[in-house]
Amino acid sequence: MRLKPFPTFLCLLCLPAVSFAAGKTVYGLNEYAKLDGIDLEVAAKLDTGAKTASLSARDIKRFKRDGESWVRFYLAIDTAHSHPIERPLARVSKIKRRAGDYDPEEGKNYTARPVIALDICMGTALRSIEVNLTDRSAFQFPLLIGSEALKRFDALVDPSLKYAAGKPACATDAPTAE
Repeated sequence: MRLKPFPTFLCLLCLPAVSFAAGKTVYGLNEYAKLDGIDLEVAAKLDTGAKTASLSARDIKRFKRDGESWVRFYLAIDTAHSHPIERPLARVSKIKRRAGDYDPEEGKNYTARPVIALDICMGTALRSIEVNLTDRSAFQFPLLIGSEALKRFDALVDPSLKYAAGKPACATDAPTAE
């Protein structure tokens, strides 16, 4: 029996542009994330298909403080604090609506969401990322971390793993002398 030659378009070793990810951190599909400054740890879903990060919030109100735009909200998380959180408004994001959420009479195929900067710790990495605020209480994970934030973490996401980085262990303060 004669073997057919191996198709060259399948030869991965033949590709000149194959690169290896030196210096990247491998995270799982889900990770624990500490919301620094809010003193809360939540389970997050890492989603390379989403561009932005989203945090579950309710009663979101924009207001002015000293001429600057701010936002006040409550976390829409079962175990979260019951007091309001206030942060400067970084910007307003236009999030594309899914086909089932689009109302042709309204004429907008996007939802405007307030965006804040938030320090997030995953594993031993502490990064400042932008998160939009929306009610995610119908979803399993209160925090979704999209591709823009994943870039800041130098992340590689292995969807076969969960909680690969372990519990957040970021040093936020300098060690004190005893």
